[in-house]
Amino acid sequence: MPSNTWNAALYDQKHAFVFEYGKGLLAVLEPQAGEKILDLGCGTGHLAHQMAEAGAQVVGLDSSPQMVEQARKAYPDIEFLVADARDFSFPYQFDAVFSNATLHWIPEAERVVKCVCAALRPGGRFVAEFGGKGNVASIVNALQEATLAVAGVTVKADWYYPSIGEYAPLLEKHGLAVQSAVLFDRPTKLEEGEKGMRNWITMFCQEMLRPIPADLMPQVIERVEAILRPKLFRDGNWFADYRRLRIVAYKE
Repeated sequence: MPSNTWNAALYDQKHAFVFEYGKGLLAVLEPQAGEKILDLGCGTGHLAHQMAEAGAQVVGLDSSPQMVEQARKAYPDIEFLVADARDFSFPYQFDAVFSNATLHWIPEAERVVKCVCAALRPGGRFVAEFGGKGNVASIVNALQEATLAVAGVTVKADWYYPSIGEYAPLLEKHGLAVQSAVLFDRPTKLEEGEKGMRNWITMFCQEMLRPIPADLMPQVIERVEAILRPKLFRDGNWFADYRRLRIVAYKE
C-alpha cells in the first residue's frame, strides 16, 4: 500500500478529474434521503458532500490525514475518519458502501472486501470504480523504461488492477452478489497542458519512484515524456490511458 502522505491541495487543484468522474458513479449509486452511506477512500470529501446533499447520512473514510483534514474543513457537517480500508469496522451497518478511484491503491483486496461486507446490512449495495486490468499500462511501461535507462533501476508499480474474472469471484466468496461488472477505457485529459504528465507522475507515483535519486528525476520525467508523447499527447494536452473497473454488488 502506498504512502498515506498526500498533497491534498495539489490533488484538488490539479487532479479534480478524479472526483469529477466520480459524479457519474454517484448516478449509479443513487443515494437516497435517510440512507447510511460509507464513502470508502473519500479524499477531500467532494463526493461525500454530494451524497449528503441528497439527504444521505454519510461517513467518509480515508487513510490520509491530509485528505481528511481538508475534507473536514470544507464540509464540517459530515463525519470524516482516518482509517485503513483493510482494517475498519463500525458498531452499525450501512445501506451502501461507495468507493471511487481508491481500491487500486490496495493490493490486499480480500481484506478490503471482508470489511466492506461486514459494513453492509443484508441487501446493502457496494458501488465502486477503480483501475482495472491494463490501467495506465503505457505510463507504467514508460516509467520502467526511463528509470532503467537513466538510473539503472528497475521500479515496480504496486497497484492493484484486477480483471473482472479476478475481482467478481472475490466479492462472491465473501457474500457479495455481483449485479454488474464493467471494464472500460477512459482516456483522461490531464490539467496544465505540457505540465500534465509530470504533475500526474509527481502526484501518483511517489512510491514507485522512491528508489530514484532526486537529482535524476528531471531526466527520468523528460524521458518518460519523450516515450509517451507520440501516443498520449495531442492538441497541447496530455492524456492518461485509464481503464476502469466499475462494480455493483449486493450483500446476500
